Amino acid sequence: MSPAAFTLLDLKLTGLALQRSPILQDIHLQLQKGETLALVGPSGIGKTSLLRVIAGLNSDFDGHCHLQGTCAVVFQEPTLLPWLDVLRNICVTTGATAAQARKALQEVGLAGRERDFPDQLSLGQQRRLALARAFSVRPDLLLLDEPFVSLDPETAEGMMQLLARIKADHGLTTIMVTHVAAEARKLASRIVTLGGSPARLVSDVQNNGAYFQSSASGVTSSRS
Repeated sequence: MSPAAFTLLDLKLTGLALQRSPILQDIHLQLQKGETLALVGPSGIGKTSLLRVIAGLNSDFDGHCHLQGTCAVVFQEPTLLPWLDVLRNICVTTGATAAQARKALQEVGLAGRERDFPDQLSLGQQRRLALARAFSVRPDLLLLDEPFVSLDPETAEGMMQLLARIKADHGLTTIMVTHVAAEARKLASRIVTLGGSPARLVSDVQNNGAYFQSSASGVTSSRS
């Protein structure tokens, strides 16, 4: 099988403007199955805008974005439905079965909280629920927008370890937006940096210090 067969995402963006102001320009990005890519750069540089293009939430750009499969997004805010309990926040929004939802909740440490409502959960627990909702339908690509923002250091570290374990267990291909270099170094097998105005890719490097690395076969392995 040719190397191209393993390319999950091929993005070539020649221009993106918001309210007639150029935001992104001349970005060519390919992602292989099994990679964990951290998209870094200063706040306001256009990281979230790029993530929205990849997610298919913004099609008003010049270029193309080809994704081989499905994707799910974990937004910066949990975006839960407050009138639905924890279990139905997964089932109603994704179409997952109750059994799939319960398994996802167990994996993020929320077993037994199925009948609670979002306002009964801490912010960290709400983030865990949002993560469970995203991977409950087993997407080919998981997109995370600042998943640890506003969390205290201990909770953020626990979330990073949880994400690393879930990625390893399910072989998820992931793109994570962050402006915190330490998060990228811990979680990513590859770090891509945006810079300039309009923003472009200014560096694209492999990251040997990640919790989980993408092997040649696309299978992830843990680091002690």
